[in-house]
Amino acid sequence: MESKIAQATQMKYSPVALVLTNEKPAGALQFLEGKWGCVIAMLNAAAKGKTAVFTRKTFGCLGGGVGLGFGNTYENFPGGIEYFLSIGNKDFCNTELGKNMIHAMPHLEHGEGFKKNPDSAKKFVDALPMIDVPSEYVMFKPLEKLSEGEIPKVVIFLANPDQLSALVVLANYARGTNDNVIIPFGAGCQAIGIIPYNESEAELPRATIGLIDISVRTKFDKDILSFSVPYKMFLEMEANVQGSFLQKSEWLKVMERNK
Repeated sequence: MESKIAQATQMKYSPVALVLTNEKPAGALQFLEGKWGCVIAMLNAAAKGKTAVFTRKTFGCLGGGVGLGFGNTYENFPGGIEYFLSIGNKDFCNTELGKNMIHAMPHLEHGEGFKKNPDSAKKFVDALPMIDVPSEYVMFKPLEKLSEGEIPKVVIFLANPDQLSALVVLANYARGTNDNVIIPFGAGCQAIGIIPYNESEAELPRATIGLIDISVRTKFDKDILSFSVPYKMFLEMEANVQGSFLQKSEWLKVMERNK
């Protein structure tokens, strides 16, 4: 499946299709069971042509389990996710288990500082649209490599500021409102997974800008953000490329500096 949007905006990276499936493609990348890995690193690989899959036993990290839609895996977070996101949990780190884990996860003691305190962090987690996907696998695959019958749940663009501006304009182009794109606080995988999943249930779903998660910023070029759209919205935007600003002089002038 080729994307008119990607062509009109001269995307460096392939749009990535997130597909819920019960079949694992041959040769797909996959984390080892019980081994740590970052979902966003797999997104990077898919944007460069690879296919990757995740299961309830191979989602890389507990945050990845939540973000991909494998239920509330935060319930198993050592010392409490609300402490990890905020001020850390020194009491837990003084336990035998904590002492064994702190070298691999130093934020267990002092926290990431992304939320002011455990209470605000807990409210954030409690408000996440947790879901347990109905499929065995969540798959990342370059959009142009989709097989017949593979329908994305979400399409993820990886865009620089010029391209992101075009995506935001296009998302609002045919609608009578101007708030059809959101930038929520959250993990990188949540902004490409459960948040767009949740939007897909709306009559007029919104796009989600992501990769604002500071802990994953180094996984891509410094000028790249994600722009994730539920499949229904992707089709809407694709249909609106023809005749839009993407074919007119102002946008073509912007594109000149990206050559």
